[in-house]
Amino acid sequence: MDEIKKEDIKQEVFDLYDDYAHNRVNRREFVQKLSTYAVGGLTVASLMSFLMPNYKGSIQVKADDPRLKSEYIQYQSEKGGGTMKALLSMPADTQKKLGGIVVVHENRGLNPYIEDVARRAALAGFISIAPDALTPLGGYPGTDDEGRAMQSKRDRNEMLQDFIAAHDYLRNHESCNGKVGVVGFCFGGWVANMMAVQVPDLAAAVPFYGGQPASEDVPKIEAPLLLHFAELDTRVNEGWPAYEAALKEHDKEYTAYMYANANHGFHNDTTPRYDKAAAELAWQRTIDFFNEKLK
Repeated sequence: MDEIKKEDIKQEVFDLYDDYAHNRVNRREFVQKLSTYAVGGLTVASLMSFLMPNYKGSIQVKADDPRLKSEYIQYQSEKGGGTMKALLSMPADTQKKLGGIVVVHENRGLNPYIEDVARRAALAGFISIAPDALTPLGGYPGTDDEGRAMQSKRDRNEMLQDFIAAHDYLRNHESCNGKVGVVGFCFGGWVANMMAVQVPDLAAAVPFYGGQPASEDVPKIEAPLLLHFAELDTRVNEGWPAYEAALKEHDKEYTAYMYANANHGFHNDTTPRYDKAAAELAWQRTIDFFNEKLK
């Protein structure tokens, strides 16, 4: 059959994938419901293949990019998972101390997309750390489906402590200037919001389509926020009005953007939910924000 085009797929299919990706329906239910849309030459198998992440050819900054020094390191998370694995990246030729960025993955561990994002952050002139919250369970298993199942077995507040510990590791790193921000996607967006609540000296937080903290926690936020939302992401967006009201009430520094006709996950360039224009604009805004707050 002809190659599937994004514009030929109904929004309900993307919403169904979102339910599957966030464990609201299991694989059997996902396949069963997907069959409803397997019409006009489309098969369930072709729809499944179209919706799933494809890491081949999607990596923007290769693991061996000579402009970077990237290596896997271990750090301690005493309140979380213990000894944690992370990807640490920085410009290869840096002569000065750099602002630090914690890069927080989605609900499936440290996959190739998030490693790529961490290298992009380093290429922009920062030292980045991208932890793998699946480390206590053996680490990212190689597929997002398996990673998602593994991550669901960990307590999310313990995982939050793993990323807070990564912040502390990076802040004290010899190549860091002591100013550390966080950027996170989906589950990582929630982590970014919660780090703003729980880390008093966090220098900046950038949640991409992240769940919001409770309104009563907002007074604890000291970090400036840059928040990215997708217009079609009704699940996450429903919590934004109350969050924004609390941010305004307590006079917190924040900027929020809503990306028109974009789906949850629009920054992830390995899936058909990717929106190139929105992703590039949001990332440029993110780097500009970190340049302002971390240098």
